[in-house]
Amino acid sequence: PKDCAVFQCRSCWAVLGDSLHLCAQEEQRLGLLVCFKVTNDVAWEDSLMIGLEGALLGCAYNALSCRLCGLTVGFILYSASKDLAYLRGLFCFFKDRILCYILKNQMIIEASKVNFPTVTLKK
Repeated sequence: PKDCAVFQCRSCWAVLGDSLHLCAQEEQRLGLLVCFKVTNDVAWEDSLMIGLEGALLGCAYNALSCRLCGLTVGFILYSASKDLAYLRGLFCFFKDRILCYILKNQMIIEASKVNFPTVTLKK
């Protein structure tokens, strides 16, 4: 695939996942790249957190962090409002916490500036 990228931690550049496992993008409210598989450098908290404000208000989730530096990079939704239910059980990376290494041109770009082909689980 020509648009392949590796997702890296913004802080320490650990490899967290790749675009081959990208299954959705949520731009409007949360700015997420959503994957169904991640690397062993991604850790998640055993305890559930509850969103008290913003887009995750009332949602239960496990925080995702980089195993190497500890930066919080996203979440796994456990329970969610109707409009976010399609993200339950998936690895949701905050675009502002990761970088993308684009394999084709060997460049590192902020995830918020990369446009991947449209993929969605909503349909």
